[in-house]
Amino acid sequence: MKKMDLYGITPRAKYRSYRGNFNETVSNRLLHPKVDEEDHTIVYVRDFNTERSNQIWATDVSEFHIAAGKLYLSPILDLYDHTIISYNISSSADFKQTVDMLEQAFAGHTKFDALILHSDQGWQYQMKQYRAILKEHGIIQSMSRKGNCLDNCVMENFFGKMKTEMFYGHEYEFKSLEELKAAMEEYITYYNTERIQVRLKGLTPCEARNQALKSR
Repeated sequence: MKKMDLYGITPRAKYRSYRGNFNETVSNRLLHPKVDEEDHTIVYVRDFNTERSNQIWATDVSEFHIAAGKLYLSPILDLYDHTIISYNISSSADFKQTVDMLEQAFAGHTKFDALILHSDQGWQYQMKQYRAILKEHGIIQSMSRKGNCLDNCVMENFFGKMKTEMFYGHEYEFKSLEELKAAMEEYITYYNTERIQVRLKGLTPCEARNQALKSR
């Protein structure tokens, strides 16, 4: 890379919403016990496999920082087809952003069939109001273990793809937050409807989702 004047893209500092355990946290519903035959101990293995759409959703918040200021992206991703179900882009990572994201996701749904919504232990997801909204819709809350980003790595991988493909190395091209927001919205539309994935056998997330929902 040195000889060819190539430079790798270095990830920027990650936005962290964890502010301590100030409310009740919940267990990680995506962990399953497994017996280690050699050590005769029980280990917990992450399992992101799903059998259908709307079985497990994941969410998190990521920061996009340019000279003009910061924007925060709060999406919900379906672990089955990797569709971005809903999202909110805001200049403030507040609880209003989280509620708007949830309301978008709930639109058009009347039943969730014990859907699991997984997140980290960010302050938004510890709020009593957040837990009440999920309970009202019959949704099971799940949280990563403290300080364990791998427990929500599917969501982290989406943020990594998005920032690598449309943000890192282009930060100074955005002259305003409005320009950045438009580019973020355009990328999410592209990701859902045009960006094919090997794990989806060459389909886009929306194509895979439509196929799955039609077969139910």
